[in-house]
Amino acid sequence: MVPAAFLTFRLHGTIPAATGCELAAELRLAREAGTDHQRAQKQFFARFDAVLDRAPIGAGYFENEKMAEVLAGEIMMLEETGFTVHGFAILPNHAHIVLHLPASSNLSFAKAIDLLHLRTGTACRRLVRPKLPPEAQFWQVGWFNYEVQGEAELTRVLAYVRGNARQAGLPARFQEWPYVSEGKEK
Repeated sequence: MVPAAFLTFRLHGTIPAATGCELAAELRLAREAGTDHQRAQKQFFARFDAVLDRAPIGAGYFENEKMAEVLAGEIMMLEETGFTVHGFAILPNHAHIVLHLPASSNLSFAKAIDLLHLRTGTACRRLVRPKLPPEAQFWQVGWFNYEVQGEAELTRVLAYVRGNARQAGLPARFQEWPYVSEGKEK
């Protein structure tokens, strides 16, 4: 199996700046202490996602079903470009996507994800135009990317994605499509 990628997109301004700096410093210290890269990334992600799940600040635009549907539709469209979408979850202020791009593809993974960011940001901005000034960002620049290693880890990551909304205490509607999809079989 080609390694899958576990991506997290978050809305702009959803992690307090001081918290973001603390998380980055913890990751840097773990790496300097010689912590295995994969382990350091997992630890960072657990703390990062816990902050997003608490939603201490920032917008929760995906509480709006129309916006969640736009994002879900764009994620599913990735399959038409050659990606395999294993699963995804859309929460009020962030989204998790588990996918992979076959090595035989001519697409650039980073460019395809940048385009997903751009298309969804543009479409969603139209839906929140009155609430969001034209100069304001929709998505936080960049995304969290974790390379999933092997079938067992893919199974654990997909279970996490499926259960994230429930774990965060969100209503049932966030635990079902269009907010959560199990995608294709591994």
